[in-house]
Amino acid sequence: MSGIKEVAKKAGVSISTVSNVLNKSKYVSPDLVMRVEKAVEELSYEANPIARSMKNNKTGTIGVITEDMCGVFYPYVVKGINSVAVEKGYQIIICDTQGIYGDKDAIKREKELFRRLIASRVDGIIFVSFVPNENAEKYFSQLRKQANKYKKIPLVSLERDLTEIGIDSVFFDGYANAQKAVQHLIDCGCKKICHITGPTEMQIVKDRSKGFEDCLQKNQMYFDRKTMVAYGDYSHQSGYTCMKQLLEQVPDLDGVFCGNDQMAVGAKTAMNVAEQGQILIYGVDGSPDIKKELKKTENQIAGTVAQSPISMGKDAANTVLNILNGKDYEKEIKENVFMINQENVDMYGVDGWQ
Repeated sequence: MSGIKEVAKKAGVSISTVSNVLNKSKYVSPDLVMRVEKAVEELSYEANPIARSMKNNKTGTIGVITEDMCGVFYPYVVKGINSVAVEKGYQIIICDTQGIYGDKDAIKREKELFRRLIASRVDGIIFVSFVPNENAEKYFSQLRKQANKYKKIPLVSLERDLTEIGIDSVFFDGYANAQKAVQHLIDCGCKKICHITGPTEMQIVKDRSKGFEDCLQKNQMYFDRKTMVAYGDYSHQSGYTCMKQLLEQVPDLDGVFCGNDQMAVGAKTAMNVAEQGQILIYGVDGSPDIKKELKKTENQIAGTVAQSPISMGKDAANTVLNILNGKDYEKEIKENVFMINQENVDMYGVDGWQ
């Protein structure tokens, strides 16, 4: 079996150059890369990953902890993470907690997944956490100690700003984005706007709800939290159920801000069943489903706050790699969004979801 010395000899380069090409650790000219790759192919050379990890204390893996890989959003985030990881010579290990925020079993599973990834000596961990804000500082302080037990493992939070407790974070500004959506409904002439929110334990949900209420207050709009807010779980079905509830409680409502696009589509279905056609709905995500709805001529969907889950994943992966390579990086990344409505939906297509 050929070794790295034979590859270097056949390519006419040094062993360190072969190592740099295989590990993508330093710049190597295109000509030398081609020579090394040709020698590797001709000699059928395969590096020993175990020996390599023992030598440089790197496993070439990044752990990813998500909340729901069967949902609409996170598979695209993972797609973004993986695209960067593969390009840089890394593999990802995907773990799914499959729980809801604040749920003790979900937190228990999350802790176990962190423990396993750290014990596996992954080079970095990108995660979504179920731990409530009131317990976050103590929880992540302990987690950082664990992550530095064998080697320093970078931790990057998704969809939640944990920078104040020392965790690098990539997230969307839920508060500001909710205000943009509600303001659009007001500009369209809506006078009584209700809200279908997601799981209230999630910080992003709290931020959106606060943005919704503050925008109504700023515009001196009527608001009664008991009757004008319905609590969903991000599914189509919950959007449908919540809309039926709001139609009963606030029969003269004319606008609804939904915490995500799935609930917005469910709310529209409930409106159609009830033959209510004068209500405008605004969602969040910019998913392919909502864009299909926006392209329909007769439509109650006013628009969506379009987010790019793939860009979020790429930014999170690049943050981990920049830390590992000792490069300057942003500890806090607020992802950009854009507002999509019937007028501009063709312009945006499904950007960030492909």
